Amino acid sequence: MNKTGKGLLAAFVIGWSTLVFAGQEGEQAETTPSAAVEQTATTATESATQSDEQALPSGIGWKLIRKLEMGDSGKFVNMVLIEKGRQADKTIYSSAIHRLCAKEEEFCRIRFWVQSYLVPEKVSLSLEQQKSQQADHLFNRAAGIHRTLWACTVDSTSESCIQ
Repeated sequence: MNKTGKGLLAAFVIGWSTLVFAGQEGEQAETTPSAAVEQTATTATESATQSDEQALPSGIGWKLIRKLEMGDSGKFVNMVLIEKGRQADKTIYSSAIHRLCAKEEEFCRIRFWVQSYLVPEKVSLSLEQQKSQQADHLFNRAAGIHRTLWACTVDSTSESCIQ
């Protein structure tokens, strides 16, 4: 075993034995250096968990890049990136729609792209962004609309393509 391996093994054994003895000493364990390390590790883990919960939603094959408000309406457009090479897999779109619109009772809109640099930073689209859009899902209860439009490259049998 090389020096690095021996050092790691020794650190593991010392850390483990410290935990065992700290557990036997009861309240004294809180004052040991290993308890401080454990508490720091626990705090770091909790912080990571909280930041993950605040992170934008994603799923297999898709990721929410940004959520933009339409004016001051309180209605939002979700801008989603689809994994390159999987844009023809409609189950990925369905997964994103289900995850992002499940709690929306009145309005939900999701637009999908494959290239991250084309995902808009505002609600209005440039011609290039519009042409590269893969799908557009809209649910608007007040207007009686619930539809998904596809790019011709995703669904060439669709009655009306985005492009």
